[in-house]
Amino acid sequence: MSTDASAPILHLTGPVLLGPEEEISGAWVVDGAIGHERPDLPAGAEIQELDGFVVPGLADLHCHIGIGDGGGGTTLEEARRQALTDRDTGVLLIRDAGSIIDNSPLQQQGDLPRLIRSGRHVARTRRYLIGYADEVEPEDLAAAVTREAGRGDGWVKLVGDWIDRQVGDLTPCWSGEDFAVAAEAAHAAGARITTHTFDEETLPLVLDAGFDCLEHATGLTDATIARVAEAQVPVVTTLVNVDEFETYASQGERKFPRYAKHMRRLRADRFERTRNAHDAGVQLLVGTDAGGVLGHGIVHDELDELAKAGLSATAILDAATWAPRRFLGVPGLEDGASADLLITREDPRTDHRTLRERTHVVLGGRVVA
Repeated sequence: MSTDASAPILHLTGPVLLGPEEEISGAWVVDGAIGHERPDLPAGAEIQELDGFVVPGLADLHCHIGIGDGGGGTTLEEARRQALTDRDTGVLLIRDAGSIIDNSPLQQQGDLPRLIRSGRHVARTRRYLIGYADEVEPEDLAAAVTREAGRGDGWVKLVGDWIDRQVGDLTPCWSGEDFAVAAEAAHAAGARITTHTFDEETLPLVLDAGFDCLEHATGLTDATIARVAEAQVPVVTTLVNVDEFETYASQGERKFPRYAKHMRRLRADRFERTRNAHDAGVQLLVGTDAGGVLGHGIVHDELDELAKAGLSATAILDAATWAPRRFLGVPGLEDGASADLLITREDPRTDHRTLRERTHVVLGGRVVA
């Protein structure tokens, strides 16, 4: 994000948290960018002092800007309101994990979070939510992935599994060969590929295919956790959404009892599975799945869920700030980076809940909330 010469001069009295174990005593914000050294300032310059712990803005790596609460695409203005709702909770970096509308015009609006888009979902015909995805059969999968790679910002989202109504349960939507074709097409187009996956059987297939990221990953087992950790493939948590699996199970129970039982088991195991993945060295990244089923502005609920899973405050903060930026190649609070940051009274490394009590949200050097 470019700096703004009309933005105010801010003195961050710190500490400024550059990483889980790295901090500096303070910093300055001039022309919208953060600086680690005191700048040369003109005589009489107006300076606003902001006191407290300084952390990068929160990230939401599984968000849908442009899908309405009841499903279906929104207007661009409604998509803007969604982004503002997220921003005002402290989310300043969003990876959109599939939108029905073209939300790229929002990237030109400097008062909104930084937006990295995945284009539209790619799904198997009649194997996903109606109207959400570019639905194709295997023979057209490579072309669809290439097309969506061109529409996004270096990311493609493939729906890896969904309920199979003939089987009456979750099953992979694609063969191992199909997954490999999709990954090859994305990488050839210069993009990375991630997958929506609930089911246990999908994970070995996408790991064999060389996928770059996993969304939800509720089907992780001890064996696949070890593989994910070894491959250094991150998992985007969406625990608030996984908590809704009871609703999905109840809705489908009459016609699909196997599916309902499966979804309840995945929900019941969510905290243990998340904790085991973290303990095994899997990089967890915060995502809410806001948009569509869930409303926006719920990132702190997701952080609370990670705490219930047993993650420390520092691990939660890393999953919500530094790690997503490392993964996406977005600067944090390095010298010269865009000043996209939060300020809290207490140290969020000791209690993640202080992020709810932030005193300021600063985007591009401007206090926006």
